[in-house]
Amino acid sequence: MTFAIRPFAVADTEQVVALWHAAGLTRPWNDPHRDIERKLAVQPELFLVAVDGEEVVGSVMAGYDGHRGWLYYLASAAQRRGEGIARALVGEAEARLAAMGCPKVQLMVRPENEVARGFYDALDYEPFDTWATGKRLIADGPR
Repeated sequence: MTFAIRPFAVADTEQVVALWHAAGLTRPWNDPHRDIERKLAVQPELFLVAVDGEEVVGSVMAGYDGHRGWLYYLASAAQRRGEGIARALVGEAEARLAAMGCPKVQLMVRPENEVARGFYDALDYEPFDTWATGKRLIADGPR
């Protein structure tokens, strides 16, 4: 099977949200539709999908704040795992970040997600100890 990587298009929305749900990436306090709307307002060129024809088979959302790059919502379709989709998406996101002058990329993985931790280990990502904290500025209520 083959796939191509391209920037997200609005027509991809429902397939991407379904992919995120299937991959266990969504949380009740984050509305994925609003996350997409917000991303399209800031560096939309860093929101990538892997497609096979018209089917979305992977996604990654990246960002660069001038200091560090970040990766979010990396997912590949369960039936397509092992084909290099996630690896290719990370590689393309890293290349785009590097082209912007980004010196380092980071991401967050939940401690219990051993599969994701192993995936990033294989890509030479190094774990580091830090205290992650956050504050919600805009509540995502019901749509």
